[in-house]
Amino acid sequence: MKKAQGVLLAVCLLASFTAFAADAPKAEVFGGYQYTRLSGEGIIPDVNANGWNGALTGNFNKWFGVTADFSGAYASISGVSFKTHTYTFGPTLSARGSDKFTPFVHALFGGAHGSAGAGGFSASGNAFAMLLGGGVDAKFADRMAFRVAQFDWVSLRSNGSTSNKNFRLSTGLVIHF
Repeated sequence: MKKAQGVLLAVCLLASFTAFAADAPKAEVFGGYQYTRLSGEGIIPDVNANGWNGALTGNFNKWFGVTADFSGAYASISGVSFKTHTYTFGPTLSARGSDKFTPFVHALFGGAHGSAGAGGFSASGNAFAMLLGGGVDAKFADRMAFRVAQFDWVSLRSNGSTSNKNFRLSTGLVIHF
């Protein structure tokens, strides 16, 4: 009984998002800066990387969309260069209750490719990537917004081991279509 009440409450809350006055853009394109912290899990030093983050979101209605997110993060520690690229996809829920601010959450799943190199030697690998997070956009023009902050918890799984102590912080511009 309690499970049914919880499901009914969740459906009502999600349905209430459609009552907001602001119309959703059909698509949103985000591009900007990202800071990524990758845990070395005690084996290697943690990596603080800078780079880019881009995403395309197609909105089906005022609160539900699907996002394709791509990023690249780069760092150099003691002569060793690190590169990590992610390509993830998944649902995005937005609360469009204000003309100025749009908070959102997303669950993105896909892959990651990482590499490290020093002194002519290099190694690389692929991993399953999961990003759970969200952020807030601040609209400043008819078709433009500033992504104030997007925070994502990043989980990477490769060769039977999982790294869960990672995060990504992004900011940049959003164009609405």
